Amino acid sequence: MRRLGQSLRIGVAANGLSLVKTGRLFGSAPLALAEQPLDLFAPDALAPGLRMLFSDLPLAGWPVTVVLADELLRLWQVTPPPGATRPADLEAAAALRFQHLFGASPLDWRISADWHAGSPFLAAAAPKVLLDQLTAAASEHRFHLVEVAPQFVAALNQWRRERRPGAWFGQVHGGVLTLAAYEGRALAAVRTAVVPPGAVRDWLEAHVGREALRVGVERPERLQLCGAAPSSWASSPGRLRFACSLLETLDDGWSDLARLARTGSAA
Repeated sequence: MRRLGQSLRIGVAANGLSLVKTGRLFGSAPLALAEQPLDLFAPDALAPGLRMLFSDLPLAGWPVTVVLADELLRLWQVTPPPGATRPADLEAAAALRFQHLFGASPLDWRISADWHAGSPFLAAAAPKVLLDQLTAAASEHRFHLVEVAPQFVAALNQWRRERRPGAWFGQVHGGVLTLAAYEGRALAAVRTAVVPPGAVRDWLEAHVGREALRVGVERPERLQLCGAAPSSWASSPGRLRFACSLLETLDDGWSDLARLARTGSAA
């Protein structure tokens, strides 16, 4: 039975699905309800996977947010063309940049962005076939699909009040580190990299240094990380290149899939 202020969140990753219940009232803590392993890239895997995830849970009438793992998406920075004033100009610039970076036609992807004509902005693209399947699932199970969010964008919004001046922001999920590099207050680039098994703080420092050179900005004063970041990456005596703070701990009993669904939740 749904209570006032409660909603559901579905996490969709390449290796599985998760379902989390959240509530905005009375200090309700998120509750992990179910997980379903699957190979999302197998033919027609999503629909039966969602049916097994929901099982006997009555979803009719529930508001649902879907959080997509970043390995299913494309994230990139767009510089608006000089003199751009119309939304169509910004959309064309995002599509051209997408094709240049990823070597694929944007026609099979749905692009969304924090559109801005006066400064570079972050764009994200999700496969249209995946979004169509989620819309079909909402119709089949009669829930209200209120939002489909990239995990990294959801994390950026979730932790925006915690971000400190001069800091880069990062997320670790599924063995991948995604970094938002800043120049002052402006987002300069979004970069992703696979984290080697057993990566220690020295690897992190070298990686951040390389990314700063590639983007053409100064090394950050601080790196703030959320998600499944190793505790050894946190600042320790003698580490002077930059400070590193972990916004989350991994001892809360949440799996990677459940953490994915929870990303962006205010509860």
